[in-house]
Amino acid sequence: MANARVVALFAVLALLQITCTVARRHGKPGGYHHQGTLASSRDGYPAVMTVNGFQRGEEGGPSECDGHFHSDGDLIVALSTGWFAGGHRCHRAIRITSARTGRSVEARVVDECDSRRGCRDNVVDSSAAVWKALGLDTDAGEVPVTWSDA
Repeated sequence: MANARVVALFAVLALLQITCTVARRHGKPGGYHHQGTLASSRDGYPAVMTVNGFQRGEEGGPSECDGHFHSDGDLIVALSTGWFAGGHRCHRAIRITSARTGRSVEARVVDECDSRRGCRDNVVDSSAAVWKALGLDTDAGEVPVTWSDA
């Protein structure tokens, strides 16, 4: 019985390794830094969604896309540096789908979550309104999602 579990575990690990290798060959982000990635994300990129405050006096400064602060009641996000793509996704809509609730919402990219200054490479940093629309509690801190260009 123990040998069967060990074999099954190795099979799952091997499958994950193959999946990650194939994804990297096809340009899909997956835990690696992809500076300037502009490829279409129709299939959805796996990501970690975190909560961010976009209003004056909250966590960061004005947004990278327009130099303004935004309401936390707006459906807005900051993307990791690679996905932000040097600003090419500014003001574009993305679709975010919660792995927990299955709900989806469209949000507008207004900022960068700077991967050179501590933000991980797979983050969708979103307003409280995005969390609410997805039926999630911001106290969770971070949740698994997928996102794609809308």
